[in-house]
Amino acid sequence: MEKELGKVLVVDDNEDILLAAKLLLKKHAKLVQIEKDPRKIPFLLNQDKYDVVLLDMNFTKDTTTGKEGFYWLEEILHRDPQAAVVMITAYGDVEMAVRALKAGATDFVLKPWQNDKLVETICNAAANKKNIKTHTKDTAARKEKSTALSDNPFEGIIGKSEAMMNLFTIIRKVAVTDANILILGENGTGKEVIARAIHQASPRKNYPFVSVDMGAITETLFESELFGHKKGAFTDAKEDRAGRFESANKGTLFLDEIGNLPLAMQAKLLTVLQRREVIRVGSNQPIPIDIRLVCATNMPLYEMVEANEFRQDLLYRINTVELRLPPLRERQEDIPLLAEHYAEVYSKRYNLPLKSFSAAAMRKLQQYHWPGNVRELQHAVERAVIMSDENELQAGDFLFLLQKGESAELDISDYNLENVEKIVIQKAISKHGGNISKAAKALGLTRASLYRRLEKHGL
Repeated sequence: MEKELGKVLVVDDNEDILLAAKLLLKKHAKLVQIEKDPRKIPFLLNQDKYDVVLLDMNFTKDTTTGKEGFYWLEEILHRDPQAAVVMITAYGDVEMAVRALKAGATDFVLKPWQNDKLVETICNAAANKKNIKTHTKDTAARKEKSTALSDNPFEGIIGKSEAMMNLFTIIRKVAVTDANILILGENGTGKEVIARAIHQASPRKNYPFVSVDMGAITETLFESELFGHKKGAFTDAKEDRAGRFESANKGTLFLDEIGNLPLAMQAKLLTVLQRREVIRVGSNQPIPIDIRLVCATNMPLYEMVEANEFRQDLLYRINTVELRLPPLRERQEDIPLLAEHYAEVYSKRYNLPLKSFSAAAMRKLQQYHWPGNVRELQHAVERAVIMSDENELQAGDFLFLLQKGESAELDISDYNLENVEKIVIQKAISKHGGNISKAAKALGLTRASLYRRLEKHGL
């Protein structure tokens, strides 16, 4: 069985990004070629053929306009009109990335990226290259194809517990309506997966599903990102731009981490929801919007209302129907299904024999309290599949997990500093459900430094 990807070329003038990309993608690709100097792109393309090119939008000569990125995108497509090019861009440059899609790029990723999403994006880009016989500028359709779910709205949601069956029943009832939905749940419980299932089961499924991480939008960019802007509205507004509300018109707008929204931005959001129209920054012309709103958070909104940290009128507006996702510890009967699913996924992904679980290993997984929920289980199984030399996973393959009630003291059998560092890194990543950024912050490291240590220890 082959790896999912063949050859990938990564071009970026940031060495930390190149290292992080290579560490991640070498698990999935036959070859990962990294290059700091974009001027070597023609030489590299003449020497070899790549399934996907991961290309930065901005280089050191021009760090803001994206002109170099567009230039090299054009050069690549000139040599191979069917090339799969995925652009790397910063969060505030989404408008530029959309222009790149129109210019022929297959997709784009935002940095700092989420590892799973980066891999999925690149795999989809490679698949598109194989399937598309003629180059098309309809990149919006290709992106929709790469991110859409199948006709089964519950695909990707694994569970047979009573809690999940009740959840499926509620989703079926509310999805066919246009009611606003608030999804509450801890980190890692799958709030966006549920939001996409609601969209896929709704009459709006053939229109866009637009996801916005509210916690990642700065106050200065809030109105521009959500409501759009007119050319010249501010220094970097080079042309008219539609915001996320307009992009989601006739479809579903998913506002994740809405509990992180400051009060001033809550008021602006409430106004738009009440009027069902947006006004772009720099304009006074209202634009009607027709969206289905789904919001999510892991924060205690009702307590925040009592503390005057979240507007009560906004809470009423967004939670016509409220869904509470159960943490994994409350649906232990689903753990074997999830564990076996991820074992199959990662055995296939890493070209390994299908891994099964011993009775002791499965018992240990079911007894663990999973503070990181499904996401933590996913990463725990992935690591065990990679590290185990046996086809049957044992309880010992999950030693880095602390049982509920156990001491948080490190289980160190010797005081070799290399071993201690490895154990600490493993526990930090486990504690934060595989989130590299949070683990790095807890360890007092940069993401790049943590990636270097992961490579050093073979993690």
